[in-house]
Amino acid sequence: MGIKRRFTYESFQRWRRPFELGFWPAFAVVNTVFNGVIAQMDHRSLSPWAPWVWETSSSIVILALLPALIAALRRWPIGWETWQRNVPRHLLCSFVFSLVHVEGMVLLRKLAYVVQGDHYDFGSWWVHFGYEYLKDIRTYFGIIAGISVYRFWVMRLQGEARLLDEPDVGPPVEPVEQPERFLVRKLGKEFLLAAREIEWLQASGNYVNLHVRGRDYPLRATMAGIETRLDAQHFVRVHRSYVVNLDFLVEIEPLETGDARLLMRDGIKIPCSRRYRAALRERFGQTATA
Repeated sequence: MGIKRRFTYESFQRWRRPFELGFWPAFAVVNTVFNGVIAQMDHRSLSPWAPWVWETSSSIVILALLPALIAALRRWPIGWETWQRNVPRHLLCSFVFSLVHVEGMVLLRKLAYVVQGDHYDFGSWWVHFGYEYLKDIRTYFGIIAGISVYRFWVMRLQGEARLLDEPDVGPPVEPVEQPERFLVRKLGKEFLLAAREIEWLQASGNYVNLHVRGRDYPLRATMAGIETRLDAQHFVRVHRSYVVNLDFLVEIEPLETGDARLLMRDGIKIPCSRRYRAALRERFGQTATA
């Protein structure tokens, strides 16, 4: 009998990028074919190419808008603590999404019809836009829901960090305000992560990713909140979205803009804002000569 391989985060990482890049185009193709067949059956009196132009033009514009939608979700993530604040923002984004979608697909349809020697008439714009918006709002929030569920699954696969709780009885085993370890939950198991092993931290929506040996463990916290709880002798803020562990910093590369680029021990480069650059060089120099 063959050996059954266990699905892990490391094995997933090998095909994660192709999967993320290919999923939505593949989904768009399947959805276009499905809707195109239905549209052709519902409009038998029209030219056979017309329904395919409608569906293809719609899918092309949605795919073009997908990076902006993903950026909006990254900027305003929807979670238990943020949905009341961010759902109204996404409602506004869905309206803009629909406006651009309708304008783009109408333009593509007009061009396609001209090539066929025909004329495309969208009809009364506001009446038809209302109809399209009802479809687009479902598409918008459907995509957001899909991305959110996927991100949650990835988070569960790679492990999620949290601060150690203060015990109900007796003193804590270590300082709660400046923890030496974090608790990581991964696929139903728990293990401790030493704070000194964290190479850098990056803000990401409702989370701060703790980067350790090529892995990111999301911690539900703000960068400002977690920064105050890290050992200032080792960790320093270098950007509004980054904190680095000086023990893993190899080189500071100045840029003409006044900013800098930081080379970490594993070869990763991290941005450093000019407001943090001088203090970082002073701290890094002290650490290097210590």
